[in-house]
Amino acid sequence: MHTVYLSTGSNMGNREEYLARAEEEITHFIGHIEAASSIIETAPWGKTDQPAFLNQVLKIKTRFPPLFLMESLLDVEKAMGRNRTEKWGPRIIDIDILFFNNRIINEEGLCIPHPHLHEREFVLKPMVEIAPDFVHPVLQKTMSALLQELTHA
Repeated sequence: MHTVYLSTGSNMGNREEYLARAEEEITHFIGHIEAASSIIETAPWGKTDQPAFLNQVLKIKTRFPPLFLMESLLDVEKAMGRNRTEKWGPRIIDIDILFFNNRIINEEGLCIPHPHLHEREFVLKPMVEIAPDFVHPVLQKTMSALLQELTHA
C-alpha cells in the first residue's frame, strides 16, 4: 500500500458538497482515507479574479501506482463535472497529488511532489494539521518548517 497526500479544492457552487463528494469518490474508487484536515477558505492563487476556495488535504492509502492514481483522480474530477478550460480558473473540484510515499517523480504530465506546494499556504496549513513532521523529499524540510518560511517571508 502507498501513502499519498492529496489536496482538494472547490470554488464553484456548493463547495462543501463538492469536497464531501470528492471524499466519497476517493474512498469508493481509489483508497482508504486515513486522515482529513479541516476545510479552510482561501483566496484564489495564480488567477485572483474569481471566488474564494475551500481547500482540504487528505492522507490516503492506495494500491494504485502513481500514473494510474493520477488518471483515476482526473476521472473523478470529470465525473463530478470539472471542465478544464482555463489554467487556475474557477472549478467545481480540483484534486492534486501532493506526495506519493517519499518518491520523486518527474514524468510528462506527472510531477510529484507537487511543484508549487511549498508556495501555497492553502496546502501547507492543512498539511501541517495532519502531518506536521512529514519531510518534503526534495526540499528536505518538514511541512511545519515550510509553512513557517512562507508565512514569515
